[in-house]
Amino acid sequence: MNKRQQQKIIPSLWIIAERQSEYKPYYVLYAIDWKRTGRLSWEGWDRLHDLMQFHVPVRHKIGSTRSTSQPCAKIAKKAIFLSLNEGQFETLEQLFYQPFSKKRWKEFMKQHCKLHKKVST
Repeated sequence: MNKRQQQKIIPSLWIIAERQSEYKPYYVLYAIDWKRTGRLSWEGWDRLHDLMQFHVPVRHKIGSTRSTSQPCAKIAKKAIFLSLNEGQFETLEQLFYQPFSKKRWKEFMKQHCKLHKKVST
């Protein structure tokens, strides 16, 4: 996605994914805009606290010249939190980077509905 396309994205779905491994957890924040088929991701946190301190650039209106940032803690209130093992996390990554298919997303979320919960901060 180029810079101009990024400016047009308004996320409608937020996902915080935790990859559980033997050594330590790993957190990733995903933003999906179903209407414009856009997606963004931010990754690289070993602690949930550090992720919550991250300021996410968010656009509220299409065509707006300025973007604001919000702390991830505020976004986490409306995000879906998934705690996944290595295989499930790789499936999520593949799904995120493939062409959009709401059907595949619904199937993935249905499979992980036991793990599906809201984050409380």
